[in-house]
Amino acid sequence: MNNIHIATIAIMAANVLASLKGFNDNTFFERYKFGVGAIQAGQKDRMLTSGFLHVDLSHLFFNMFTLYFFADVVIDWFGPSKFVILYFISLVAGSLLALYFHKSEPYYSAVGASGAVTGILYSAILLEPGMRLGIMFIPIPLPAYVLGILYLFYSIYGMKTRLGNIGHTAHFGGAIGGYVVTLFFKPDLLVTDTLMVLLLALPIVLLFILGKMGKI
Repeated sequence: MNNIHIATIAIMAANVLASLKGFNDNTFFERYKFGVGAIQAGQKDRMLTSGFLHVDLSHLFFNMFTLYFFADVVIDWFGPSKFVILYFISLVAGSLLALYFHKSEPYYSAVGASGAVTGILYSAILLEPGMRLGIMFIPIPLPAYVLGILYLFYSIYGMKTRLGNIGHTAHFGGAIGGYVVTLFFKPDLLVTDTLMVLLLALPIVLLFILGKMGKI
C-alpha cells in the first residue's frame, strides 16, 4: 500500500482534474455528466465521462480513498494493464445498468467514479475473499466477502427505495463488471473457489430476478 502504482495515480489524477474542472465550470459539468435523455439522444460519451466527475470534494475523496486501498490488490494479481481494463469496463457497466433501469426517466442524471471503484472493490474481494475489512458502527472487522455481499444487498434496497442521492444502480453495475472481468481474467477461480464465486453471485442473480418480476 505504501508504493502506490503509477496506474492508480494516473486514474486518480484524471478524476481529480476532471472533477476540479467540473466544480468550476457548470457548462462542462452539465455536458459530460450521465444523463439518460442526453445519452438516448446520442451523447454516448457521457457513459464514460460521467465517471470522472464528482459532486463535491467529499464525494471525490471517498471514491479515491476507496480506490487507493483496493487497487493494489487487483494490480498484484493482474498487473496494471488488466487493472485499467477492469476499471473502465466496470465504469461502463455501471452506466449501462443505470441506463437500463432508468431508461424511462429522461431527467435521471448521475456522476462519480463509484461504479468503477465498486468494480475494483468487488474484484479484490473475489480475489482475496478472506481479507478482513472494518466499517463504521461495526467494531470487529468482517471477512471481505461478507461485506461485499451485504453491500450489494444494500444497493438493491437503495435501488428499490431510491434511498438517498446515491447512484446505487451504477454501484451495482460496476460490481457486476468487476465480477465478470475478474472471472474472465482468472477462470480457474470457478474451480478453486467455486463456493465463493457462487456466494458473490447471489446478489447479482437476485437483482435480475427482482428486475424480471418488476420489483425494482
